[in-house]
Amino acid sequence: MMTQNKRVPIILTTATILLLIPFIAMQFSTEVNWSAFDFFNAGILLFGTGFLIELVLRKVTKKQNRWMLLLIIISLVLLTWIELAVGLFGTPLAGS
Repeated sequence: MMTQNKRVPIILTTATILLLIPFIAMQFSTEVNWSAFDFFNAGILLFGTGFLIELVLRKVTKKQNRWMLLLIIISLVLLTWIELAVGLFGTPLAGS
């Protein structure tokens, strides 16, 4: 298992690379049109998720509880991302 000191740079690098994908795509296509607010929200979701997962990996020792919490975190982030992207549930979060 990776130590906590090695996971933090991986979290930072992965989240940054994921944010660079739409930024680079915007340079070549008009179909990708993110605002600064979109990048801010995506950054909060990606970095927050990474560090929340890091917290769970550091603090939760029982494997079953760890997997359950990780599954809940990832599910909530995916549902939030989907809602922000397409307004699947029609909440005010998506601008509906």
